Amino acid sequence: MLGEYRIEGRRASEIAASVERAVGAGELQPGQALPPLRELAAHLEVNPNTVAAAYRTLRERGVIETAGRRGSRVRPRPASTSREALNVQVPPGVRDVSSGNPDPALLPALGPALAEAAGRGARRPVLYGEAAVGEELAHLARSAFDADGVPDGPVAVTSGSLDAMERVLSAHLRPGDGVAVEDPGWGSLLDLIAALALRPVPVGVDDEGPVPEEVDRALRAGARALVVTDRAQNPTGAVLSAVRAAELRALLSGHPDLLLIEDDHGHGIVDHPLHPLAGVTERWVLTRSTAKAYGPDLRLAALTGDAATVDKLQGRQRLGPGWVSHLLQDTVAHLWRTGAVDVTAVAGSYDRRRNALMRALADRGVAARGRSGMNVWVSVPDETGAVARLLHRGWAVAPGARFRLRSPQGIRITVSALTDDQLPPLADAVAAALGPGEPRRYD
Repeated sequence: MLGEYRIEGRRASEIAASVERAVGAGELQPGQALPPLRELAAHLEVNPNTVAAAYRTLRERGVIETAGRRGSRVRPRPASTSREALNVQVPPGVRDVSSGNPDPALLPALGPALAEAAGRGARRPVLYGEAAVGEELAHLARSAFDADGVPDGPVAVTSGSLDAMERVLSAHLRPGDGVAVEDPGWGSLLDLIAALALRPVPVGVDDEGPVPEEVDRALRAGARALVVTDRAQNPTGAVLSAVRAAELRALLSGHPDLLLIEDDHGHGIVDHPLHPLAGVTERWVLTRSTAKAYGPDLRLAALTGDAATVDKLQGRQRLGPGWVSHLLQDTVAHLWRTGAVDVTAVAGSYDRRRNALMRALADRGVAARGRSGMNVWVSVPDETGAVARLLHRGWAVAPGARFRLRSPQGIRITVSALTDDQLPPLADAVAAALGPGEPRRYD
């Protein structure tokens, strides 16, 4: 049964552990079918309900998935396997344009903000039982949301956007529920969905955001949640336009029970206006991470949403970390209050490098995408070969498999560390890595 591997056990926990061990050891491969429930029960001489319970446990752990009459299979990407494992190793002397990190030169100095936060903490230490969100940070966050047309709602603070998404998805969904996600999209979110035993439903993305027909198809397929990146979409740089936002709001108005999550991680590094979808469904959140504009190590995101969802998030947060450090909250409040980041200058710096790289690629017959943010996405016919050839030429790029579900192959290039003199040789290397022939467009 299942080739040379034999599933063992008499109890549901033993059967589930046997399968999970085999998946972890590579004896059961991603996509491999498991025996039909009754067949395995007969083989193990146990009640079919015992096998059903074992399979249910495996689904909840994200080890297997069940697709109706097609039966149960090992997940294509087991939840224990992070897409970060698809990173390339950067040998000495190779220039790394794969990381997705911001340009350190564009991050604000944290010393004055940290000093002020420390002084405030010394004068009045935060103790148990106090409000989870600092008054100043809540006021500044809510004012910024108001200025961008985000509907009224309470403000919460989490340890980054992914932390917020995990708490919201866990509060509203159950294992096996479908989540409509951008494809290609943020690899960490795809990992999170697998870890929560949820089912990703891919939605195509163009330069204006999620394609309405793709969203409609995902909702008709039973997706109970939708995650949208408003600006600086990772990895394509898409920006949700006013026209596209109106189309999506009209579509989503027919699905009031849908959970809508908006990720505005581009806040502070993009000067395109925000066109939020928030409020068109009954359950929604919009989150803003400080990572790209102020530094990844701050580990803080401010969010707002409908009262019930924010209450559930904070209730679950109280049972874990309790709150995000007020030292960090006060630090971010200082940065916001003093205008520590010049959004126009930061956005302009990324725009200049991103656009220059795309022009250089276009001059060499290579089409690329990158409307905003710090990344450029290049569709390729063979991303494994392209990554290897670029590495040989001295450039480490991110393989598209980190971001894709069903969309065509590609590579992601982060422009943050690039200087003007590096753009032509990088474009030359990409063109050479894709091989001869024009036009080199593989969308």
